[in-house]
Amino acid sequence: MAVLRRDAYNQRMSDGDRAIAINRKATFNYAIEDTYEAGMILTGSEVKALREGQANIGDAFARVGPDGVYLINLHIPPYTKTGQFDQHEPTRTRKLLLHAGEIEKMRAKTQEKGLTLVPMRMYWKNGYAKVLLGLGKGKKMHDKRADIKKKEVAREVARAIRQGR
Repeated sequence: MAVLRRDAYNQRMSDGDRAIAINRKATFNYAIEDTYEAGMILTGSEVKALREGQANIGDAFARVGPDGVYLINLHIPPYTKTGQFDQHEPTRTRKLLLHAGEIEKMRAKTQEKGLTLVPMRMYWKNGYAKVLLGLGKGKKMHDKRADIKKKEVAREVARAIRQGR
């Protein structure tokens, strides 16, 4: 697995890969324990739509099935420059490409610990569309409030430093 920067808000990753879509709520709603990089099986019109930067991973999630990992509810809108018969279904289930060992680790952790597979970002890597999956546990409301408080304190400290106090 490649070492990736954990900064989900940067448009570019450490090795210069371009982001297609970012799930900003993933780190807010889930405590991410581990990340996995996966390829996707896509059709031609899906790839063309992704090249235009059209994708929504906000509602998407991944499931470990009997024969692999599937990305569910990922919305890739139809490519506008082709005919109506060459189009794909926008929210179809897409199979992810992972190593067998990674799939078994995911299966064990999602069944045993009750963790969830959340897509954190989609990006281009060497011409291939990749998705960064986060294996995380849902945060409780008090955890989210603590995160908001930390962000507010860090913002106030940065503002005070910038103003020279």
